Amino acid sequence: MAGKGQPQKLKRRIFKSYLTSTISIAMVLFLIGMLGVVMMNAERLARYVRENIGFTLVLKDEVQAKDIADLQNSLKLSPFVKSVEYIDKEKAAERLKKDLGEDFTGFLGYNPLLSSIDVKLMADYATPEKLIILEKKFMEYPQVKEVSYQHDIVNIINDNVQKLGIILIFFSVLLLFIFFSLINNTIRISIYSQRFIINTMLLVGATDRFIRAPFVKRSITYGIIGALAANVLLLILMFSYAQELTGIVDVDDFKIFGMVFVADLILGVLISWSSTYFAVNKFIRLKFDELFY
Repeated sequence: MAGKGQPQKLKRRIFKSYLTSTISIAMVLFLIGMLGVVMMNAERLARYVRENIGFTLVLKDEVQAKDIADLQNSLKLSPFVKSVEYIDKEKAAERLKKDLGEDFTGFLGYNPLLSSIDVKLMADYATPEKLIILEKKFMEYPQVKEVSYQHDIVNIINDNVQKLGIILIFFSVLLLFIFFSLINNTIRISIYSQRFIINTMLLVGATDRFIRAPFVKRSITYGIIGALAANVLLLILMFSYAQELTGIVDVDDFKIFGMVFVADLILGVLISWSSTYFAVNKFIRLKFDELFY
């Protein structure tokens, strides 16, 4: 009975070690996949941020409804305009009441606010140089009394968008190195539990290649399983928060997801194969006495 119990315990121990490796690979590749999706959508993210930059065109008090409609139509036809929203005096007052938490019109006895048009720009035009030109252009409209936009925020956004790409690349390389080390150590531990099996195979005359083959094959299989699990988790996450990620990540762009999924599979196989290959080689070269340390 004891003789039968030992192999079963060893099998369970080996299975647990590989299961731990698979879970580690899945979690690591899941995080790498998320980072990959963000990186491949970096340009889209930059456009999304820039397209939220806009002007507020404050209209003259005496402007007629027809003139306002003409101005809106003219702006909508402009190549640099993404969207136009007209805000009348009443709507502007309601927004300010909400921000202040009190009815300022009751205190003043009248509504001092003017009607305005919020203009969102196309991303290519949301640069400091072009914004100055557009500001002058908007002031030429006879219906417009004043033009405003947040100059400092525009400069900060443009500076940060440029830095974002560099930061993402650096962070990706650093994260990949850390995760590779983590998975490598996990696989080494799983191989360590089978070091005596490797030594026994050497004693009966097995070649290095013959010894490595089952370990590498099994490790690659678990690496693929881990990568597939990571991809499924990534898909579930992206589609669960598709609405919240609108404008930042395009969940309908299957080309991006396909590239990330293939990259995850390649990394899963590559990391599993290389870690197992070198770990098995290490134990092949150990002398019997060194197996106990």
